[in-house]
Amino acid sequence: MKIERRTIAKVIAVVFVFNLVVMGAGAWLAYEEAPPIPEEVVGPDGDVVVTGEEIRDGKRTFQRNGLMNHGSILGNGAYYGVDYTADALELKTQYMRDYYARERYGESYDDLSSERGAAVADVVKQDLDQSYEGGAIRYSAAELYAHEQVREEYVQRYHEGSHERGVPAGMIDSETDARQFADFAMWTAWFSHTDRPEATHSYTNDWPYQPGAGNDATPAAMTWSVIAMVLLVAGAGAGIWLYRSVELPEPSAAGISVPDPGDVSVFPSQRAALRFIPVAAGLFLAQVLLGGLLAHFYIERAGFFGIETLFGVHILQLLPFSIAKTWHIDLGILWIAATWLGAGLFLPPLLTGHEPKNQSTYVNGLLGAIVVVTVGGLGGIWLGSNGYLDGQLWWLLGNEGLEYLEVGKVWQVGLLAGFGAWAVLAIRGLKPLLDREPLYGLAHMILYAGGSIALLFTAGFMFTPSTNIAVTEFWRWWVVHMWVEGAFEFFIVAIIGLTLVSMNLLSRRSAEKAVMLQALLVMGTGVIGVSHHYWWIGMPDMWVPIGSVFSTLELLPLVFILYEALGQYSAMSAREFPYRLPFLFIVASGVWNFVGAGVLGFFINLPLINYYEHGTYLTVGHAHAAMFGAFGFLALGMVTYMLQLSIRPGRWDGSWLRAAFWCWNVGLALMVFVSVLPVGFLQLEAVFTGGYDAGRSLAFYNRPLIQDLFWARLPGDTLIILGTAIYAADLLRKRFVLRRSEDDPSVDDMAVAEGVLSDD
Repeated sequence: MKIERRTIAKVIAVVFVFNLVVMGAGAWLAYEEAPPIPEEVVGPDGDVVVTGEEIRDGKRTFQRNGLMNHGSILGNGAYYGVDYTADALELKTQYMRDYYARERYGESYDDLSSERGAAVADVVKQDLDQSYEGGAIRYSAAELYAHEQVREEYVQRYHEGSHERGVPAGMIDSETDARQFADFAMWTAWFSHTDRPEATHSYTNDWPYQPGAGNDATPAAMTWSVIAMVLLVAGAGAGIWLYRSVELPEPSAAGISVPDPGDVSVFPSQRAALRFIPVAAGLFLAQVLLGGLLAHFYIERAGFFGIETLFGVHILQLLPFSIAKTWHIDLGILWIAATWLGAGLFLPPLLTGHEPKNQSTYVNGLLGAIVVVTVGGLGGIWLGSNGYLDGQLWWLLGNEGLEYLEVGKVWQVGLLAGFGAWAVLAIRGLKPLLDREPLYGLAHMILYAGGSIALLFTAGFMFTPSTNIAVTEFWRWWVVHMWVEGAFEFFIVAIIGLTLVSMNLLSRRSAEKAVMLQALLVMGTGVIGVSHHYWWIGMPDMWVPIGSVFSTLELLPLVFILYEALGQYSAMSAREFPYRLPFLFIVASGVWNFVGAGVLGFFINLPLINYYEHGTYLTVGHAHAAMFGAFGFLALGMVTYMLQLSIRPGRWDGSWLRAAFWCWNVGLALMVFVSVLPVGFLQLEAVFTGGYDAGRSLAFYNRPLIQDLFWARLPGDTLIILGTAIYAADLLRKRFVLRRSEDDPSVDDMAVAEGVLSDD
């Protein structure tokens, strides 16, 4: 079956509009159906316990102090500390039981007989399993007592500090702020156990799992998990039929003139684009070093291999887990993005033989601007988290305090402007192709992929620190998930297609067809697939069936990407093929994408599993395998390709990069499969048997077996750090063997561009 590129383009347009309609309606519902913030919470005597504004102040405290990168809220955030929603609900249940036990029997709940304990537990469950019909929230005497106790608990933990929990003294500046944070956490606990109007489940679909509060998995979670499994089998069959029916050409090096690296000219703008690589490598090295520190924090929460005792250096106070994790996440995004931006500016001259006037100057300017934004953003995070930015400056210039969107709004504007500048420079470089091809051509696809990253980033500007947390999370996941499952995947297939064309392994028209089909599958599943993040955060329960279906289908394009990667491996297996090493990285990207995003992502996205797994180490394994494995290896593959074209003929040496490649792959495999996933499965068991808070408790992390598994991560982390150090050292080595750029290349130097431009 032959399908024209024009037909695929029309289908993509229809799918895009469909996604826009669905997610637009979802945005409207997010505001309409979000858990209410009451004007007042009152006690049994009518006295005001907390106001709506104080709850909003608590959310601002939560963000200002970077608490989302210490623990999590509604299961989202860091897994080092407690989940504040589950913790507040657990404490509320415990204190209410103790209140009723002392009121009725004159002793603590733990000292009651089993019969009396069961009676008290039943009273508490009935108290909490209520619906909300509007107006002020009215506490029982037991709820009032519990709220007051949680406030004092949070003052002790987050203001006074708790080294055993890895909380530095003064993490929250004042007792007042700590109490307001407790008010915010208690409000999230309230809507996690309070039924929606005319519903039999809470605003969070009865998450977190806490039987004592009446929270358990809903029937919908079971039903749609089964349906998702059926859809996977059916979708896989349909997808394989479609892929084989379209008759896409396979890349092949046999009988094709692959341009030798020494025969390709390097333009000044390409030399400028190469400067993105050492900057990104520095960020990469800093990220993996911080990753090693973060892993060790789970073992030694107040120090680092005894340094605190030996030298009196309080590393917990100097660099708390929350700041280190914030930097770790942001550096990961920045080094991958910087590498992709550099690749997107390096490839156009290769394909077009065109060097726009002053292009190299503009590329250098863009890199300088990115460095300024990076330094400003990372510095602002530290200043904001440590209370040096007053008023509104903490979230404008400092730490906005939301995972993956930590840098202040001003720096986010700078990043958005950087994406815009990159698009302009890419358009200038690709103009000879853009002028000759249709709107669905390969060069256009690159721009669409890059533009979609910038477009989705704008969702991060749809909220402020005062916005309802459920609405905040709705928009935040637009950026985080749609980047990963939409824009980033789109960029992967587009950039690989462009690379295949530059190597003469595929014609431009064939590559366009393959890229468009895979983009269609990615867009058709990944955009609405974001809704699996809406199940437990206070969004309408309609997202359970929608998220189940589309999250399941997200696996299909990843299977196709893996299939393509294996086909590409076959193409470059010929001994004479000069770009085997870059393609080795690209193949690894496809494999890890399938394992991390596909297999592990599908497993934890089944509603029934996700109900218990949400916010555990299973998500950590999924995130590392998908982010570094898929997107990181692609970035490193592009680096290898760029370097191979830019090194002087006869001076290319890929041995150090090959060593780094195997360090990274073996290290990542050891980290994920020997340490992270085993902890995650044991955590899942702890949640299922003891409630969600038990699986996230300090007692769980301090189990001897769990501590041993944390130590088992050391070899994998060490190999990743070693690989990155080798990579950085190799870049320094190669700096001295780079070719001179050509301002005016001859026709013979434009063999690649000539072939690409003539393929119409």
